[in-house]
Amino acid sequence: MKLADHPTVRRVRDRASPAASQDASPLDAEWLRQIALDAGADDVGFVDIGRPALDDQRADILAALPQTRTLLSYVVRMNREPIRATARSVANLEFHHTGDVVNEVGREIVRALESRGVKALNPAMGFPMEMDAFPGKIWVVSHKPVAVAAGLGMMGIHRNVIHPKFGNFVLLGTILLASEVSQYDQSIDYNPCLECKLCVAACPVGAISPNGEFNFSACYTHNYREFMGGFTDWTEQVASSKSAEDYRRRVDDSESASMWQSLSFGANYKAAYCISVCPAGEDVIGPYLDDKKSHLGEVVKPLQEKEEPVYVLKNSDAEEHAAKRFPHKRLRHVGNSLRPSTIEGFLAGAPLVFQSGKSAGLRAVYHFTFTGDEHRTATIVVADRRLTVEDGHVGRADLHVTADAKTWVGFLRKEKNIVWALVGRKVRLKGPLKLLVAFGKCFPM
Repeated sequence: MKLADHPTVRRVRDRASPAASQDASPLDAEWLRQIALDAGADDVGFVDIGRPALDDQRADILAALPQTRTLLSYVVRMNREPIRATARSVANLEFHHTGDVVNEVGREIVRALESRGVKALNPAMGFPMEMDAFPGKIWVVSHKPVAVAAGLGMMGIHRNVIHPKFGNFVLLGTILLASEVSQYDQSIDYNPCLECKLCVAACPVGAISPNGEFNFSACYTHNYREFMGGFTDWTEQVASSKSAEDYRRRVDDSESASMWQSLSFGANYKAAYCISVCPAGEDVIGPYLDDKKSHLGEVVKPLQEKEEPVYVLKNSDAEEHAAKRFPHKRLRHVGNSLRPSTIEGFLAGAPLVFQSGKSAGLRAVYHFTFTGDEHRTATIVVADRRLTVEDGHVGRADLHVTADAKTWVGFLRKEKNIVWALVGRKVRLKGPLKLLVAFGKCFPM
């Protein structure tokens, strides 16, 4: 029997949906919006795949669904008071539950589209992600820039999307669609962020600076302690402990119980106070405008005054900030899990782990030449407490570092000794050694 004559094939052809036979016709935007709202989304927007805002992730999007023509962005509201609670178990319950709703909404939208013959794919709201790429890019799509492009809000100085109505009390989802839509949305023309700096005041590790700079390493090390890298650091504590007693000296019982809880019920955020205290958004701002003092006393100060462990890298900006601003909180030194496994990872990750406070007074141009397994040249400039990375050798170097790629990565991962690397000529310097020392202080390991 020919495939075309098979009874199943004939039945499928007979009942083919109009959408399946009209791939070139755009989907009606209002119809699609209603599908998303009926599935449980609280707001929806559409972005075409050619939008410049997607330039830096278009290749990854098309790798996930090569036929992608449209990205459907949506938000689901969180309940505000649980997120503001000093009992972070309450806040994390809300994060997890709303995250589950976001994923279920995405699944329902895809199911509705698939039943109409439209290809669609729903990446996870958060986890699971592509962990084989860790510590590189592990997410399929970056929800935040898509939401901004879709008109669902703007990024506040705390690096969270603030919805004009719901504030930052939302979680985001994205659907990849293999179809155009009749009408696309544009970014809103203002930023709901009040620049009130309450997120700056509440962050226990100083990840958010008043001028809008963001210390990724500080946030990642503390807030995400029981995610990804923090879990790796904990397992290494287990592996390196000589006995149960030695382990208890490294990790106290409450920390072990907290890690068990995250493994059993979903990884918990240690803070996320920046979201808790944010008063922006039409539905949120009223009480703050009516009585700012009460907002400070009832929402901000309880989080600031909470006694709790704060996880920091030794000799980091976060350690200095926490010790100075929050002396009642317990500093816990942990290992740096943002460690590269390649030279590409080192260069891409350098701005994320750079400690601007430790670079005070340093102005230098570093030329790097990597040999061996990875051949690469690069320029890193440290000046005015900022770090920039460029391909190739740019400008005049104050220090030229020539290094075997494997040896340099091993040094960054604390698996190789830089002194022996210098003695063995695996790392060679042309310029003052003190500049290499100063460079190292900007990257606590």
